[in-house]
Amino acid sequence: MSRRPFRFLAHARDVASVSGLRETARHAEAVGIDTLVIPDHLLPQLAPVAAMAAITAISDRLRVTAFVLNNDLRHPAVLAQDLASIDVLSDGRLDVAIGAGWNRPEYDAIGLPFDPAPVRQARLAEAVAVLKGCFAEGPFSFHGSHYTINSYDAYPKPVQQPHPPFMIGGGGRRTLELAAREAQIIGLAPRLRVPGPDPTSVSFEGTREKIGWVRQAAGDRFEALELNIYPSMTAICITDSPLSEATVASERLRQHGIVIGAEELLDSPHIYIGTVDDLVAKFTRLRAELGITSIMVGAVGELDPVVERLAGT
Repeated sequence: MSRRPFRFLAHARDVASVSGLRETARHAEAVGIDTLVIPDHLLPQLAPVAAMAAITAISDRLRVTAFVLNNDLRHPAVLAQDLASIDVLSDGRLDVAIGAGWNRPEYDAIGLPFDPAPVRQARLAEAVAVLKGCFAEGPFSFHGSHYTINSYDAYPKPVQQPHPPFMIGGGGRRTLELAAREAQIIGLAPRLRVPGPDPTSVSFEGTREKIGWVRQAAGDRFEALELNIYPSMTAICITDSPLSEATVASERLRQHGIVIGAEELLDSPHIYIGTVDDLVAKFTRLRAELGITSIMVGAVGELDPVVERLAGT
């Protein structure tokens, strides 16, 4: 399996000032975080594009990305100009993380149609093609079901060529196959919503199955791909009583229709409950057995002792 060094991502979702971003960025750099991320939601938070630009001005080393951009909130050609500008201003420290959108209440709040998943996924695939066309040299045209581009030469062009790394993630086969064909970073997500919670999707073997879909769709490019995992379903918890904490989490999840036992939770790639040594061992196993080396560790500061042990190794 992969011997690619670990790369850790952490979010600054709750930061709402330039001084807070500066402090958070310095903390992230000091412990070995590689990438600072901003979620993309219509919630009490900074807008991701503006926040990413600010982070790159504050830091000389951190990469930035959204985790992840909701494709339905912006036209991809307009988004391309914003993202390319960040890549230029940061001397090439941008990752483009984008998804099909999933949080229906945000759509309803602003009167945006929440199309069925296949429609949103098809629109995402077209948006990726438009973004790459905008990032490339020279004018391009694109005629799809959702977007039409006519001899458009987008500016600025990103520093990273042919384009910044793309990250596309999901828990379903259709989205992961798109990611396998088009992205450089594959986000492995649990399937917890439509058509209903799938507890097997969050398990170690469920994650292995998703990687198999990616491998099959990627073909020869699979070995160059970076696999990402992130915490889900329950809070990160460094504890000397992991089984007890996992039992409480299991009972809480059962109330939401997700039936998964405490021991299976502890084994899940998406659950970060345990001692520092436990989590170091878990991440090391994820790399050794599944090839996962890109790990989202929650908010800056939540897993500092783990990141400090593994960053750069």
